[in-house]
Amino acid sequence: MGLLGILVALGFLIWLAYRGWSILLLAPAAALLAAAFAREPLLAHWTQTFMGNAAQFLAQFFPLFLLGALFGKLMDDSGSVSAIAHYMTEKLGPSRAILAVILAGAAVTYGGVSLFVAFFVLAPMAIELFRAAGIPRRLIPAAIALGTSTFTMSALPGTPAIQNAIPMPFFGTTPFAAPGLGFIASAIMLAFGLWWLQREETKAKQAGEGFGGGADNQTAALAEDQFIRERATAAREFDPAELPHGHKTDSLPPIWIAALPLVVVVAVNLLMALIVLPRLDFSFLAEERWGSTSITAVGGVWSVAIALATATLVLVLINRQRLPALRESMDAGANASVLPALSVASLVGFGAVVAMLPAFEAVRDWVLSIGGGVLVSLTVATNVLAALTGSASGGLTIALDALGETYMRLASEQGIDPALLHRVAVIGAGTLDSLPHNGAVVSLLAVCGSTHRESYKDIVVVCIFGAMIALVAVIVLGSLFGSF
Repeated sequence: MGLLGILVALGFLIWLAYRGWSILLLAPAAALLAAAFAREPLLAHWTQTFMGNAAQFLAQFFPLFLLGALFGKLMDDSGSVSAIAHYMTEKLGPSRAILAVILAGAAVTYGGVSLFVAFFVLAPMAIELFRAAGIPRRLIPAAIALGTSTFTMSALPGTPAIQNAIPMPFFGTTPFAAPGLGFIASAIMLAFGLWWLQREETKAKQAGEGFGGGADNQTAALAEDQFIRERATAAREFDPAELPHGHKTDSLPPIWIAALPLVVVVAVNLLMALIVLPRLDFSFLAEERWGSTSITAVGGVWSVAIALATATLVLVLINRQRLPALRESMDAGANASVLPALSVASLVGFGAVVAMLPAFEAVRDWVLSIGGGVLVSLTVATNVLAALTGSASGGLTIALDALGETYMRLASEQGIDPALLHRVAVIGAGTLDSLPHNGAVVSLLAVCGSTHRESYKDIVVVCIFGAMIALVAVIVLGSLFGSF
């Protein structure tokens, strides 16, 4: 009955989440349903297990949700995201429209701009660029997704994406874990996705397929659509309902001013993670009042937080005249972090309750018995949970909460570098999370005025197939040569 309860609870969560119900309601309800099947104490699981683990997730990662959303909102309102996108499209032109959209998305998201900010800025520009080039509209979602939701989320070393931060407390790693493997994985995802999209563009032109029809300029209405909002906030770290708030500048900054905060994010992150923090004495963290922790457990989150905070300060200083409603923009950015953080924390609470049930031991034993070793087992765990929850961050945290210590123990016994575990876990969570019910996929299709029928096949190829190929390459290379 316990295992049946877990399956029923998962089905309940997935079905109603896909229909737009709030994760804040569904996650505790599904957790209590699973506990009821197992005849476990309901109130104790709700207040102690569910809320305790959700609160722990917030304590660890809410600073990154807050600073990331704030930085993304200010980048948007200052016109910096639009300026970078315009620069890419002007330099590459309609003849290389697909590449322009991919690179623009990659630049802003690797620099720390929230995914949904990038969606709402890039989509209108991509529509005009693809229309001018005669490229089918149906390819726009896949081009945006390739640049924003693949290698810059899970593979590029140092990416400030929340998915790259989640393994750090579990494995004692930094945002730059396994940099060589990360660059190789990024190159594979980019090359494979670009090859596919250019192949589709060539086939469409040979068949006489043009841009096609569809609704334009619907981003403002979609930002406040409640269905889109509920689906989106469990998937990524920005509440799209806050995009219309604040005041967006009418004058775009020069490209060097627009790009400078992105450079600051990467540079400060690298400096703090690899040079500054490792050289300072943080032995006091072992004291009980600091949580009996260590710099290896918190240093990665600290470096990303300092990088985002520094970049936000630089952004405000160099764009002050383009932010006339600074307080309103900052309020909107801060508010945009709350619902996503609580939604993902709720998924984590659900996973914690399931992991505490006696029947979960069978699931744990099955995952750990998968042939191929620790890396393959970790891949399956993160893939399956990200697919079920429709959230890379939620699925990754659930997997590591339940099995992280076990993987670390096995890795230590087998001489596997924790950095390799980190990179495999993040890339693994960023593959099957792009199934049709994923909130980011639904939002992206809506923003681009497309449908699953028209565009989802190409999203599958560039986001799932490409990431799977890169993941296999990382596992093979890591198994042969270790982490590098």
